[in-house]
Amino acid sequence: VLRTRAVAEEREEQILAPGAQRSASTRGRVVDESLDPWRTPFERDHDRILHSKAFRRLKHKTQVFMNPEGDHFVTRMTHTLQVTQIGGAIARALSLNVPLAEAVCMGHDVGHSPFGHTGEEALSEFVEGEWRHSEQSVRIYEVLEPLNLTFEVLDGIRTHPWKVGEQAATHEGNVVKFADRIAYLAHDAQDAMRAGVLSAADFPGDVVHSFGEPGRQWVATMVQAVIDESYRQKTITMEPALLEQMHTLRSFMFERVYLRAEAETQRRRARQVVRDLVTYYLEHPDDVPASYRHDEADELIQVIDYVAGMTDRFAIRRHDELFRPRLF
Repeated sequence: VLRTRAVAEEREEQILAPGAQRSASTRGRVVDESLDPWRTPFERDHDRILHSKAFRRLKHKTQVFMNPEGDHFVTRMTHTLQVTQIGGAIARALSLNVPLAEAVCMGHDVGHSPFGHTGEEALSEFVEGEWRHSEQSVRIYEVLEPLNLTFEVLDGIRTHPWKVGEQAATHEGNVVKFADRIAYLAHDAQDAMRAGVLSAADFPGDVVHSFGEPGRQWVATMVQAVIDESYRQKTITMEPALLEQMHTLRSFMFERVYLRAEAETQRRRARQVVRDLVTYYLEHPDDVPASYRHDEADELIQVIDYVAGMTDRFAIRRHDELFRPRLF
């Protein structure tokens, strides 16, 4: 039997949990499209994100360590692939819509600025409130590289950061919140050890007792804790004691890795690069490529769209071209 979209949607009715999002019940797209004969709407969204330019740029965007020397450090793209694997595993175990969860995972970080959260902080200086990569991810796929994604995928992307303080409209979207945090805590810890910033003995004893050794054991334990408690509670959550330990681990990582004093010089340099680029393009708006100039957006938004879309290496190179003194 050929596995058509209609066959896939019929199978969803048979095997998905009562609270799972059915592909046939999507709230749809802003612009109506004919249905694909082979793929469900969420499978189609996953493929569109995978083939997008914004997704390709993630391979040269910082996860934690800027311009690392080694080949095995996590980039924003490898982080995204790890989140997608974890999110898909949780959704599959809970009989949720796996293609929807994976599509949200694939698109959740495409709006990140160069230099990760440090670049995000610099861009926030130019706007009221806080500039958020999650909102930019939605803007990319609605305006800058419009893919006409489904409501559920865009909603999951927009709400995935915990600081947003808003639940997604679907269980699948809420899975991504946990998948993202599990992935970055586990793999950022491994990168910190790889870089010599931490050793295995540095991690809080209670965390190691709860999760095991950094890396694979952490991922397995946290994923299991989400699956078990979500199944019990019929909502996406985590076993309370282990959730508390995850918060403890996150606080430890911020203190010892993300905001460590030894990296402040590098963070200051990254913030300055982003500030200088935004300031330059505000003074020279005609230098912003036409693909980032949209009539409905003011000049500041157009400039931020362009600078936020830069990879780390492109931002550094452009900054050097504009501001580094020329000897010849």
